[in-house]
Amino acid sequence: MPELPEVETVRRGLIPELEGRVIVKAIQNRLDLRWPLPDRFASRLTGKRVERIGRRGKYLLLELDSLETLIVHLGMSGRFLIHSGGEKLEGATFHHAVAEPSGKHDHVVLEIEGGGRAVYNDARRFGAMDLWPTDDIENHKLLAGMGPEPLSNAFNAQHLIDVFSGRKTSLKAALLDQRRIAGLGNIYVCEALFGAKLSPLRAAGDLDSKECNRLTTVIREVLTVAIEAGGSSLRDFHGASGELGYFQHAFKVYDREESACPRSRCSGKIQRIVQSARSTYYCPTCQI
Repeated sequence: MPELPEVETVRRGLIPELEGRVIVKAIQNRLDLRWPLPDRFASRLTGKRVERIGRRGKYLLLELDSLETLIVHLGMSGRFLIHSGGEKLEGATFHHAVAEPSGKHDHVVLEIEGGGRAVYNDARRFGAMDLWPTDDIENHKLLAGMGPEPLSNAFNAQHLIDVFSGRKTSLKAALLDQRRIAGLGNIYVCEALFGAKLSPLRAAGDLDSKECNRLTTVIREVLTVAIEAGGSSLRDFHGASGELGYFQHAFKVYDREESACPRSRCSGKIQRIVQSARSTYYCPTCQI
């Protein structure tokens, strides 16, 4: 499932194609994705200008001039495919072009002024879309109570100290809890814990201030590098222009079971364990 870097990559790819442009026509090819699409979905999008494309955790937020926001979750296999109209518009040119999809899994099509199209394609249909008043977006059921963005100023060592205090749950599970930190998923938690030399099995409440400071720093570093690499392409993920991410080539521990620990002077091997039905990769020798 796409995590923060993958969703941020898609957001950045959509901005030059959609932001500031009118959705000339929205086409809805089915009534539902993971859940039913909202009432009058296509008509509420048609004719509206996309004022801003944002992100909250793993959700894309397309703010419309109708004062509603289109909330998008990509699920397991959801992706936007951009089809260039080839026309110059307000100083920008549609520069992304991808092969025509089969159409079988093209569930939502947004025809954009200038001749371009943004096609939401989702083979597994675990994605989701909803429309919600922009000024009340933080109260939407999918976003309410979400923790701070890990690349924001609100995310710091003191925040981790506060939310981990007294918690006996594992450090891995605590970091995956979107109520504490928004956007982190399995891949980047494994990579960040390795970088911070912390065991995923540690009780979250046992971390001291020095360890929390180190962990926040590493989380920021891992996410920043991953975004610069276009995210990680495992199975279904592609960026908005059809490109693959490359961060998977920089994995230190994720999906590297039985490989030698990449940390110099460590003789350990990467192990895989299961925590809350998810695979965890770590080095039991240097992550303590």
